[in-house]
Amino acid sequence: MPEWINADVYNWVILPLLIAIARIMDVSVGTIRLIFVSRGYKYLAPMLGFIEVIIWLVAIGQIMQQLDNFMSYIGYGAGFAMGNYIGIILVEKMSIGTVVIRIIPKMDTSTLIQQLREANYGVTSVDAEGKSGPVKMLFSIIKKKDLRDALRIINTYNPNAFYTIEEVQRVNEGYFRTAQKKAGLFGGIFSSSQVRK
Repeated sequence: MPEWINADVYNWVILPLLIAIARIMDVSVGTIRLIFVSRGYKYLAPMLGFIEVIIWLVAIGQIMQQLDNFMSYIGYGAGFAMGNYIGIILVEKMSIGTVVIRIIPKMDTSTLIQQLREANYGVTSVDAEGKSGPVKMLFSIIKKKDLRDALRIINTYNPNAFYTIEEVQRVNEGYFRTAQKKAGLFGGIFSSSQVRK
């Protein structure tokens, strides 16, 4: 601890804050690591696990040295809670994996199907029976990074269409938009606001 910092300020303010920050980091990293494990990223997941456990050891080590400082416990708990929140936000922004969109349009589907196919999305159309009678149901399996663009097309050419989105664990064959070359260590796994052409 630097000499110019008051001991009480350090023990009751700065140290709990540092513990909270450490917990935010390691819980957030842990949440992302679990997603990478489920997606089969066998090289990135262990790296994140290493970082996660090192940060956790630093945080718990500080608490073990300050067992009589209840503010350390408050910082630990607050960091854990905030880490879960931030981890969920990060996972929502990640663009790895594949999703299936099921669409039940409220109007004629021909224009919507045409626009999705022109944007290089595979679309399967089947006849179904709804509450009010016959309907068309559309299916499209797309990369998660293209989800925003696909939803833009759906909302533009068939407003108020009913649709559901679910993650797909594994896909065999299928038609997908041409993938761009991966960039950087994480290969562009986070969503971008830019629509790919």
